[in-house]
Amino acid sequence: MRKKVIAATSAAAVVLGTAAYAQTAEDAIGVWQNPENKSHTQFYKCGDGVCAKIVKVVDGQKTDDKNPDPAKRNRPIVGLVIMQGAKKTGPNKWSGTLYNRADGKSYTGTVTVKSKTELDLSGCVAAVFCKTTTFTRVN
Repeated sequence: MRKKVIAATSAAAVVLGTAAYAQTAEDAIGVWQNPENKSHTQFYKCGDGVCAKIVKVVDGQKTDDKNPDPAKRNRPIVGLVIMQGAKKTGPNKWSGTLYNRADGKSYTGTVTVKSKTELDLSGCVAAVFCKTTTFTRVN
């Protein structure tokens, strides 16, 4: 009986600890890997919110060649800011503008910290059609 009580208490502590995690923008700060193309994105504090830029590309796309503005098509992907103006909208969530280098378009975007090692990056069109990708922490 005592083992069951200890196990239940330990499980509850893990659940509560996970639920209480990710309360500040600092929890999103760091470098995260995109599972789809293995690129690395650095989330950083900007003003009172969160911004993000690409710091490593593995898929071979060197320039922003999908950008609809011809003047921007030669800018490098590494260093490209993909999230701007993300303000806190929940205990572990920030919303702002998200740039998609795959199609050169900007969307309403959110970053949600799920744990110390995972965050979700979502982009939405008209708040109806959304795509979410779960990134893993690199450092």
